[in-house]
Amino acid sequence: MNSLCKLSAQEMRQGLLDTEFSAVELASAHLDSIKESNETLNSFITITEDKALAAAKAADTRLSSEKENSPLLCGLPLALKDMLVTKDVETTCGSKILKGFVPPYTGTAVARAEKQGMVVVGKTNMDEFGMGSSSENSAFGPVRNPWDTERIPGGSSGGSAAAVASGQAPLALGTDTGGSIRQPAAMTGIVGLKPTYGRVSRYGAVAYASSCDQVGPFARNIPDLAMLFAAIAGKDPQDATSVAEDVPDYLAEVAEKATSGLAGLKVGVPQEYLVDGLQPDVKSAFESSLGVFEKLGAEIVDVSLPHTEHALATYYIIVPAEASSNLARYDGVRYGHRTAKADTLQELYAKTRGEAFGKEVKRRIMMGSYVLSAGYYDAYYLKAQQVRTLVANDFLAAFTNHCDVIATPVSPCTAFKLGEKTSSPLEMYLADALTVPVSLAGLPALSIPCGLDTQNLPIGLQLIAPAFEESKLLSTGNAFLTEQPFELKPLTSGGQ
Repeated sequence: MNSLCKLSAQEMRQGLLDTEFSAVELASAHLDSIKESNETLNSFITITEDKALAAAKAADTRLSSEKENSPLLCGLPLALKDMLVTKDVETTCGSKILKGFVPPYTGTAVARAEKQGMVVVGKTNMDEFGMGSSSENSAFGPVRNPWDTERIPGGSSGGSAAAVASGQAPLALGTDTGGSIRQPAAMTGIVGLKPTYGRVSRYGAVAYASSCDQVGPFARNIPDLAMLFAAIAGKDPQDATSVAEDVPDYLAEVAEKATSGLAGLKVGVPQEYLVDGLQPDVKSAFESSLGVFEKLGAEIVDVSLPHTEHALATYYIIVPAEASSNLARYDGVRYGHRTAKADTLQELYAKTRGEAFGKEVKRRIMMGSYVLSAGYYDAYYLKAQQVRTLVANDFLAAFTNHCDVIATPVSPCTAFKLGEKTSSPLEMYLADALTVPVSLAGLPALSIPCGLDTQNLPIGLQLIAPAFEESKLLSTGNAFLTEQPFELKPLTSGGQ
């Protein structure tokens, strides 16, 4: 692996300013890394080499003229989950049904990154339409974990996480509906942020479940994550759900608090998250993490989130219901896959969707259609929305009365083997048990690495904060990783 691919984003920035290397050289190194390891990892669906080199050349021109006044991310490579639409570049969402779909526009989060001069190197593999916890539900084959290529990288943004962990890109964007940034970050040993709902525009993020979907960043350390997050956050007139909150200088806030410790911070620990199915290594690493917070001056307090036990069932009513509505647009009429033989319009719809949607997508569409159907709406969907309010109120009470942030494991287990859970949808859904409550509440949550299990696989720690307090998450996570650094082994082994 080229040594440029092992640098942090901040180191890349400094190297570009010092003219130690050019943006073209940086892009070329990462494109070479993708070509070397993609056959093994299957992390990219589309590699945008020509566009990347053209963008890198433009970044070099900008860096030469603007120097230190150029944007922080100018010339830095970026990988994009293939759920984010990109003008003139095929966007598939990991599905056969969008084969050949080339969007006429670029979504807001991506456009904001490109405005900074970032260099998009490609579109990453994912669970089809974001429906999965393992990145195995893709029409393009499963993504493999760079720590152990016989294992999954988490889902659904597994391609983006694997790309960052293996040195194919220093930064990436994903989407998180029920844990799809946090869980892959945890299982690949990197950092990932699910922002507050409304903090980042969803315009141009293909809709899965509109009330939970959120675009967020992946990186290998907190300062790099803060740089990318600041670039994509903020109100967007093209997304009515985005919120007009000022965007802080997250990087400056992280740097300012880097040496101050965590004195006075109250870290809440909900016992409801320490479930029976928690892998012993995960529980042990979590308990050790609490000791790190105490060493940094934080106070550990018990909190109760009593409706946690109902969150997973609630999520798997609300989210499939929204998905069944959002995915109705894929009918073979306007774009994407169309069946070759159909005599009637009804047959066109049925055959197109039957041929091109994968098994998990079909399952969730049927679940969603069922809970929204006449006679079942009140019994399931309406009741789930009421429970969702109770879940959100649990978090509100904890933050109002007891703590500043909440700490939990990210996933009950570390990365499991490919195919291990595909025959049991329920077992796969349980991998989301510790991430979906945050999504239902619309709160920000950060995944950071906190240790290794006995198989030398990464374990993730989830930090949760009140709405729009991402600065607190980033500063707390950075203090933790400064005290307990984490070595990203795939970077030293070539990402294989």
